[in-house]
Amino acid sequence: MNSQRIRERWQGDTKPFVFRLSDGTRVPVLHPDLMMMPPGIGLIIAYSKNGVVTQIDPLHVVAIEEVPPRKARANGKHRR
Repeated sequence: MNSQRIRERWQGDTKPFVFRLSDGTRVPVLHPDLMMMPPGIGLIIAYSKNGVVTQIDPLHVVAIEEVPPRKARANGKHRR
């Protein structure tokens, strides 16, 4: 996938999304602050909520999937 398209999605919205990679791996990005694309090194660095760091070559990103909004339970609260 084009690095510019990845950068546009990253900077364009604060909703969570998932990178789908060429080997089938899915890397969630829960918030744009949990990702970076340092200029000049050609990598995406994504941080998970439990502290795992994933380095991704943008050439292996085949899709960016939007995370559907969470549905409320019958009591009106969201699942965690």
